[in-house]
Amino acid sequence: MIHEVATLTIDPSRAADFEAAVAEARPHFEAAKGFVSFALHRSVETPERYHLVVGWESVEAHMVDFRESEGFQAWRALAAPFFVGAPSVEHFTLI
Repeated sequence: MIHEVATLTIDPSRAADFEAAVAEARPHFEAAKGFVSFALHRSVETPERYHLVVGWESVEAHMVDFRESEGFQAWRALAAPFFVGAPSVEHFTLI
């Protein structure tokens, strides 16, 4: 299993709406092939910064199966209007 860690920066005055949009998008992740887990973390020190942490069976499950799905398009449609910069995405493995 790997974790996708996406660093997302939004306008903090829109945090409640952003968090609602992420909650609405969550089922699109859960329905994806290779999905394992989902969590959204908000920075205490930098409240405009979030980490979306999604567990996948493999990098391919995220980068191919999910990214080429309608679920990914739905996620982007819901969340992208809140982004003030391009998300940064990395994949991590547990050691």
